Amino acid sequence: MTIMQTAMIVLFATCTTYGTDVSGGDDSAKQTVALYYPMFQDVHVMIFVGFGFLMTFLKYHGWSSVMFNMLVSCWCIQWGILNISFFHALFEGHWSKVQLDITYLVEGDFAAGAVLISFGAVLGKVNSFQLLVMATIEVVLYSCNVGLGQKQFHAVDMGGSMFVHTFGAYFGVACALALGPKKIAEKNTKIGSDYTSNLFAAIGCIFLFMFWPSFNGVLATGNGQHRVVVNTVLAISASTLGAFYISNIINKGLFGMEDCLNASLAGGVIIGSSSDLVASAWLSILIGFLGGVISCLAYNKLGPCLERCLGLHDTCGVHNLHGIPGVLGGIIGAFSSGLANTEVYGDQLSSIFTELANGRTQKQQAGYQLACLGSTLAISLIGGYLTGKIIGCPFFEGAAAEDMFDDEMWWHMHPEEQPIDKRLESFKAS
Repeated sequence: MTIMQTAMIVLFATCTTYGTDVSGGDDSAKQTVALYYPMFQDVHVMIFVGFGFLMTFLKYHGWSSVMFNMLVSCWCIQWGILNISFFHALFEGHWSKVQLDITYLVEGDFAAGAVLISFGAVLGKVNSFQLLVMATIEVVLYSCNVGLGQKQFHAVDMGGSMFVHTFGAYFGVACALALGPKKIAEKNTKIGSDYTSNLFAAIGCIFLFMFWPSFNGVLATGNGQHRVVVNTVLAISASTLGAFYISNIINKGLFGMEDCLNASLAGGVIIGSSSDLVASAWLSILIGFLGGVISCLAYNKLGPCLERCLGLHDTCGVHNLHGIPGVLGGIIGAFSSGLANTEVYGDQLSSIFTELANGRTQKQQAGYQLACLGSTLAISLIGGYLTGKIIGCPFFEGAAAEDMFDDEMWWHMHPEEQPIDKRLESFKAS
């Protein structure tokens, strides 16, 4: 870690400088802070509290879920800023020092978000070193995909359905598949959750629910930002209702905590790409409700099927919350871009899709949106699988199957800090 942080100091010293809004003292700087900082803080809370506590459902892995989440996020923010800047410059063919401001901090959080989604797929099966290596490789590929999509395809993905959720989910799923089949988890009796661990996970779920409109809309401007907030709130509230509805049916009149913790957030994912384009409230509600229903069904039906057929063990079920809704969100975003018209958006349409001013038709824009989704899937799946092979090699000493999903493998714990059932077992043994 010392080497990694030293490299960051050198790279930031040589490749970055403060932007004019940061180094200057005029009113425009204050306006930039007023515009971006509140929503940036919301996104920050999602990254460090929402994602971290959502992964505490493993009853013996709570410390690692929260604190490894913090460790990798801090690394990804720094590494992500540099990589996003590099690939934007590469695809633009214009090189200059990074002009640091709040928007770059947001980009760093987005990179961290993609990695944390991938982390959920391998949760409990990797140590901190494996996780940092995975994050380092993933941020490079994530940034390459963002640069390709934004600068070559000129695709618009306001809420990150493709760039963040789809990429993070399929990178993580491919990584988990490469690390080994489900049998590595079947040998372990510590993988379950309990009443308390699920309660802490619910805290993370609620934080994500509350701040998701900021995640989707932090970089939007004007009326577009207003649309994003309204559409996201409606979609994610509808997905919660859809998740509870399907969970109640599947569990014969009861609710499944795992269903509600995951599928209730699917509306925020699926509305992401089109959150600034959907022009009717009822469409946002419909899209969100379908997201919750599909995610809940996938968690209960598709997930077990993939485990049986492929041996895939996706610890957090990120394929159901981020992967499938992310792909659907990208498809909906493509259709929305093809159907958008100036009667609804006025002159803002060309500011949303800048290539329309250069002769691109809306149908062509929809095609480029789908091409961006395809490249996201290809880069994430190939990159994730190869990364899984790298961090799963003997050089990286991971935990044995029977020791996975347990904080004791990674943390110095006093006897009184152990979970109560472990303390009881020790007491009985003595």
